[in-house]
Amino acid sequence: MALQIVTIPCLADNYAFLAHDPATGATAAVDVPEAEPILAALHARGWTLSDVLLTHHHADHVQGLGELLAKAPARVIGAAADAHRLPPLDQAVAGGDTVQVGRETGHVIEVPGHTLGHIAFHFPQSGVAFTGDSLMALGCGRVFEGSMAQMHASLARLAALPPETQVCSGHEYTAANARFAVTIDPDNPRLATRLREIEVARAENRPTVPSRLEEELATNPFLRAHDPSIRARLGMEGATDADVFAEIRGRKDRF
Repeated sequence: MALQIVTIPCLADNYAFLAHDPATGATAAVDVPEAEPILAALHARGWTLSDVLLTHHHADHVQGLGELLAKAPARVIGAAADAHRLPPLDQAVAGGDTVQVGRETGHVIEVPGHTLGHIAFHFPQSGVAFTGDSLMALGCGRVFEGSMAQMHASLARLAALPPETQVCSGHEYTAANARFAVTIDPDNPRLATRLREIEVARAENRPTVPSRLEEELATNPFLRAHDPSIRARLGMEGATDADVFAEIRGRKDRF
């Protein structure tokens, strides 16, 4: 039985998630921008929090944890590499490790770039990946601590997941990401269709997250550095994929 996933808007444009195992009642929260929306979502469903999974140390992903744990005690899991700047961890993990949410096993993927200790959690049985600020809907996180090459390699790891994977990323940035994407890939009909769908969704205040990895592979320019039309548009036909990615990320930073 697959995990039940709930997307929870927090702060101005963050998302937290609940992952509930109906077989056991175990429920994990993924990132904690603030406590009250998560507590409200738990209460509305009659679920009891068992775990908290943290993708990275930035305040807008962890700052609600103390309040959440005071009202809903749970096991806290995060990156061993970032244990010194995360809230206290009950389980410190690294790439290749596994975590349990009820009966379901999640796999930890190291995705440095946005931060050096950033991790993602992939639950293959349920076909869902919690990617924080690494791979995002039509985008990727700004490279604050790592290198462009690290971020490109991190995205390649996530791009290799099954295409039907639901990508649960940490922000509602999709409309702005789409407006940038069409400057890089203007002749992509799937991107044009997706842009229209995003505009409708946001006008109706509907979240655009999660997104399917298959759709990201077809429309997200940060996963498409290999595409000949993008490379030609950038005048980088002979460049490496990593260099093309770096050019795209640099243009987004200036957009």
